[in-house]
Amino acid sequence: MSIIYPMFTLVMLTFVIIFAVGASRLIAVRKRQVNPKLYKLMSGYEAPDYVQQFTRNLSNLLEVPILFYLLGVLLIAMQIEDSTMVAMAWVFVALRFFHTAIHITYNHIIHRFMVFVASALTLLAMWIKFILLMA
Repeated sequence: MSIIYPMFTLVMLTFVIIFAVGASRLIAVRKRQVNPKLYKLMSGYEAPDYVQQFTRNLSNLLEVPILFYLLGVLLIAMQIEDSTMVAMAWVFVALRFFHTAIHITYNHIIHRFMVFVASALTLLAMWIKFILLMA
């Protein structure tokens, strides 16, 4: 199995959140919870919590996962197929799904942080394994 599948799955999660951000912003404007001018320069007004949660989660999906995508591209370009690496990739993606679920629902900071740390450690282990495969 290739690492492209967990990469694609995380990309799809990111697109779901992209559309959720847009929908949450439209809903907030239609409910008159926020002035539409907020979205012109993203300043001057406070968006409702649910809009901020989706927006912040999207930012999270574009921060640490970039290191995952980079590693995946390197593995594909170098034609490295390693079942342990693919398994760790699926663990990383599952943890990012859990992180997103926590973030956009009940948003318990400690739970979210624990999942974040677990995903970051998984990704770190993947990078260390990659370096060892190169040695």
